[in-house]
Amino acid sequence: MAKSNGKLSVERLAKLEQLSKKLGYQFNDISILQHALTHRSMGAINNERLEFLGDSLVNFMIADVLFHQFNRLPEGDMSRVRAHLVKGDTLAVIGREYKLSDYLVLGPGELKSGGFRRDSIIADSVEAIIASVYEDGGLDACRQLVSRFYQKRLQVLDPKKVGKDPKTRLQEYLQSQNEDLPEYSIISVNGAAHNQEFTVSCYVGKLNSKFEAIATNRRKAEQKAAEIALEALGEL
Repeated sequence: MAKSNGKLSVERLAKLEQLSKKLGYQFNDISILQHALTHRSMGAINNERLEFLGDSLVNFMIADVLFHQFNRLPEGDMSRVRAHLVKGDTLAVIGREYKLSDYLVLGPGELKSGGFRRDSIIADSVEAIIASVYEDGGLDACRQLVSRFYQKRLQVLDPKKVGKDPKTRLQEYLQSQNEDLPEYSIISVNGAAHNQEFTVSCYVGKLNSKFEAIATNRRKAEQKAAEIALEALGEL
């Protein structure tokens, strides 16, 4: 991660070329990639406008892929799947695959607080990079980049599961098998009011088993317990 966004040093140019190679795109103007990696903590020249554009581009391109790859998928399901694919968590995972933390340009405060590890900053940078490729090379180059980001994810994508929380997936699976719905119970609540820990069980009649999980609130604990149950059912 760099501390400044002035004239690019030889070392910085080498790092940007390294990232460009990883991305599979050769920039005509490498400075736009530097711009895409510059957080707002550096001042007025930052990646927020590129992030805005990149958000729209990735939403459009993923919508286009889903429309053609899953030609019988209803609009509501396409919206759900797209939301999962373009959400911050997914973008952050993509950014980590390319080790973007090593290339970010952050102000002293963000450097000290570990901003280069923050999912939101990494995700925003991915969107900004998408926009930087669009600005530098046009729509086709941008589409190819997004395709590289998502190719493996799209190959294994199951629209019936993606974007649905574990409780919903468990309920739908059991309903499809004509089985009883899961039963959730609170086993214990520990800790002070502002820092509680919930232990919850999820009973699945099909397996005649209870699955327990712990989280900071009841909803999260139930989701975790349902996820464990899905894994036991081989449906994770």
